[in-house]
Amino acid sequence: MAVQTKYIAFTRFILVYVFIVILAGGIVRTTQSGMGCPDWPKCFGMWIPPTSIYDLPADYQKYLNKQDIDLVYNPVHAWIEWLNRQLTGVLGFLILIHIIWSFRSFYKTQRSIFWLSACFLVITVFEAWLGKIVVDSNLAVVKITGHMVLALGLAAIPVIIINKLKQPVKVNDNGLKWLITVAILIVLAQIAVGTDVREQIDEISKAAGYTNRETWIAGLNGYFDAHKIIAGILSVACIFVFWRSLSYSQIQKRGIFVLVIILLSVASGLIMAGLHIPAFVQPLHLLLSAILFILLFSLRLGIV
Repeated sequence: MAVQTKYIAFTRFILVYVFIVILAGGIVRTTQSGMGCPDWPKCFGMWIPPTSIYDLPADYQKYLNKQDIDLVYNPVHAWIEWLNRQLTGVLGFLILIHIIWSFRSFYKTQRSIFWLSACFLVITVFEAWLGKIVVDSNLAVVKITGHMVLALGLAAIPVIIINKLKQPVKVNDNGLKWLITVAILIVLAQIAVGTDVREQIDEISKAAGYTNRETWIAGLNGYFDAHKIIAGILSVACIFVFWRSLSYSQIQKRGIFVLVIILLSVASGLIMAGLHIPAFVQPLHLLLSAILFILLFSLRLGIV
């Protein structure tokens, strides 16, 4: 039993680490560092990015020509992107440990736990490959959206594993079950539309030379209006989820977290709209959306 407790704790740690990787990816995007390393898996043909232009290889210009942001070598962008890749690499190492642990502890007794853990590795490898494709395609928006969806899938796996092992008493509430299901679909729609809005911001900010932030929102099209409307619908749905969850002690705490996260998400959205999209809020806004998705998913697993 002590082994299972430690295994669950390690699985929770991986869940938290996935959120750290998602946050790091958001920081890469908002600092325009996605092409800081224009090749993959190396960075300017080197395993560790140079700290200045003087440390670059002789043929560095062929890498720089792939970029459409930095006209000269930008070590800050290179190191942010490189650190993001290292964080993802550590995630792969943690997942490898998880698979070995799962095989030794559950392959004979609860084989589904092992196969869920194996899915961890499959998705992580695919994420790494997709990361290379994103770089090769110069940050194509469709591939970036797929990158985010896969990250949510990674975060969902430890939730499923923990639910299977702890086997909590489930709530029997068909109405709440469907309400949460709808809320999950709305979150996914919100993330998809938000990705498109973020792509527009990237294009507008690039055209403005990353200056005059007060003009960026005015250049957005109808997707931004849709994003705001979906945010309102999602807020209402989450408030109802919170209200209904108060009736059941098994899920009260998660229901409260749903309310807190949706309020923080709305607040971060208002800050971005009111303060001309401050860079430090953008990755937090993305992270809150990911956390909200996982909270709702966890709640859904606890209801029949």
